[in-house]
Amino acid sequence: MGSDKVVGQTAEAGFQIGVRRTLPLYQEEAWELLISPSGRKFWLGEVADLSFTKGQAYQTVDGCSGEIRVVKPLEQLRLTWQPAAWEHASTLQIRLLPTANPGRTTISFHQEKLDNEERREEMKARWEAVIADLQSIGELGAIQ
Repeated sequence: MGSDKVVGQTAEAGFQIGVRRTLPLYQEEAWELLISPSGRKFWLGEVADLSFTKGQAYQTVDGCSGEIRVVKPLEQLRLTWQPAAWEHASTLQIRLLPTANPGRTTISFHQEKLDNEERREEMKARWEAVIADLQSIGELGAIQ
């Protein structure tokens, strides 16, 4: 009997996607970029004051909502993430991974509990675009 498993599908977490890229930023700079208002609007959306503390709920201007679940400064954010049109929340994890080269950090977006293969492809494109935008901001030194 062959496997009917589809790429990106897991037994426990539905569909998942992971996207990562190494950016020319120190880990501290990458963290600041992620949590700064100018950086977070690329990956999270526009949201009023957000302090990134465990248990904090959020809602973006465009209706995406969720709750911050894990905050490990300079290392990891984990949160629920549910756009207004989605029936269920997904889990989004962002990790900052040190590299062997000083001044470079790998940023990783991993999302699970996606409904189907189409949603997985949609999110893959989104996170690839987000990382490209973050890289552009980081290279410009435009962190605010």
